[in-house]
Amino acid sequence: MPLKGRVVTGDALYACHSLCQQVVDAQGDYLFIVKANRQALYDDISLLFADPPFGVRFNVARQTEKLKGRVEMRELVASDALNEYLDWPGVAQVCRIRRATREKGEQTEETRYAITSLSAGAEDLLAVVRGHWAIENRLHRVRDVTMGEDASQIRTGSGPQVMAALRNGILGALRLLGHPNIAAAVRGIGWQGRAAALVTGPSP
Repeated sequence: MPLKGRVVTGDALYACHSLCQQVVDAQGDYLFIVKANRQALYDDISLLFADPPFGVRFNVARQTEKLKGRVEMRELVASDALNEYLDWPGVAQVCRIRRATREKGEQTEETRYAITSLSAGAEDLLAVVRGHWAIENRLHRVRDVTMGEDASQIRTGSGPQVMAALRNGILGALRLLGHPNIAAAVRGIGWQGRAAALVTGPSP
């Protein structure tokens, strides 16, 4: 797929030097979540926001959304202070992303970090992140919770990418067949052995 003018987003699995270089070489942009699997990069970014050097400037965007008794606040803080320090292809900014949710008197908060080649303002970066969250809620959460991706013991070589591709294929097939509830569909296939052979459609 041509990447020129497109933004590639992804979770921490994709925040690797080689992939970012490929995206930049293809004249695209990236925004990838950074977690402790890239320990040095994660430490550098988290330290910047926890203990910023004197004079560092941050761009900030905040949004609050209320829906059916649920209040969600999102905040993105971005900085280009590490651009000269990080040996990373096309880096333009690093970000701290916070999402706080209050529902039925209970509050949860999540903090993530990201790296991006986009030099856009914080509002635009937050819009990109929200688009990624929408995909994550629809696809990755189903993979993690329903299909047990987080519990998988396959962690070496190309195994994780292969299994992720297989899960994506299964989810795509189930959705094409019109299953609105993936968990229910997986349970049904588990109880009916023949149903697994019908996931891709009826036999000719």
